[in-house]
Amino acid sequence: MLEAHRTPDRPVASAGVRTQVAIIGAGPAGLVLGALLQARGIDAVVLEARSREYVERRVRAGVLEQGTVDLLTELGVAGRLHREGLVHEGIELRFGGAGHRIALAALTGGRTITIYGQQEVVKDLIAARLDAGLALRFGVEDVRVEGVEGDAPAVRWRDGGGEQRLDCDVVAGCDGFHGVCRHRLPAAAARVFEREWPFAWLGILAQAPPVSDELIYCLSEHGFALASARSPSISRLYLQVAPDTGVEAWPEERIWDELERRLGESPPRGRLLERGVTPMRSYVREPLRHGRLFLAGDAAHIVPPTGAKGLNLAVADVRVLAAALERWYANGDESGLDAYSDVCLRRVWGVQFFSSWMTRMLHPAADGDPFALRLQLAELGYVCSSQAAARSLAENYVGLPYET
Repeated sequence: MLEAHRTPDRPVASAGVRTQVAIIGAGPAGLVLGALLQARGIDAVVLEARSREYVERRVRAGVLEQGTVDLLTELGVAGRLHREGLVHEGIELRFGGAGHRIALAALTGGRTITIYGQQEVVKDLIAARLDAGLALRFGVEDVRVEGVEGDAPAVRWRDGGGEQRLDCDVVAGCDGFHGVCRHRLPAAAARVFEREWPFAWLGILAQAPPVSDELIYCLSEHGFALASARSPSISRLYLQVAPDTGVEAWPEERIWDELERRLGESPPRGRLLERGVTPMRSYVREPLRHGRLFLAGDAAHIVPPTGAKGLNLAVADVRVLAAALERWYANGDESGLDAYSDVCLRRVWGVQFFSSWMTRMLHPAADGDPFALRLQLAELGYVCSSQAAARSLAENYVGLPYET
């Protein structure tokens, strides 16, 4: 049986300090896990390689499932979310020159989505953690995870104070696809499943009113487009582009003209605040556990953004991990920790299916295959004319129930 150590709260980690859970990564997965553990009286230290300014300005996803909003509310970090977030009760699928509304709330018993940028969620979680005097350190370098095969894990790193060491019971690898934790799992014991999609998204953030009160997913013969929002005065818009596209190939005027061509209407134009190209990848690493190291979020899996699931899936992971750690610390029950990978992966693969389905249905082939486009139009027509098909999309989009 694993031996659990209870450790009093400490404001910061330094050489030789002990905590219960070392969390590597201050993105949504790591910060939500820290908040969940705090609510359960479990001590944790959060370590982040980047600066606070960087993680708070990093623009990522903006669609929160109903369950994610409910959890952030329970944790007491959703005050600004409820004031500034945009609640959507439906989305529009636009194809063949016409729009078709999928009534999310009506089809799911009142469940909705909320538009609120990932960086805003991160800001709220960081502020709450620091206000509570809990350990959160930015700018850590050369992070090394040791001893997870036994019962005495440790994390080492360098910062302005020199070489640091943190002893712990468990390491939570929440440091993303490019972090160190996923590489700590032995290659011989891991299985990797991945797909590189043959297109990317060119995304812009613009100081302009949104095209619509609800998200628009648009399939056209010229390519996919997505019109979303971040606030009543800030729009988030995307265009399907080739995976090797550089932003320099898309000057401002070309972006607006192409959005108009694909959407079939002229979006309100404004100053571009940000633009970037995001490759589309599907990735799963199994299992999500190695000894005392548990992966969560993008360190374990990546989904194409069409289904709006990345942040929400990370939150689902750490819900499972926090509950398992609570049982372990309370009475030595290891069953939740042993089941962590399997429980999470059931949801991961369900989300991979939904995100891949949305991606395939809404992105025309790069070679302009007219037969494939007709099949996509037929599938969209079925989804919008069948209540059962529309309900399936709606249930997945607002977030399926959590496994208990």
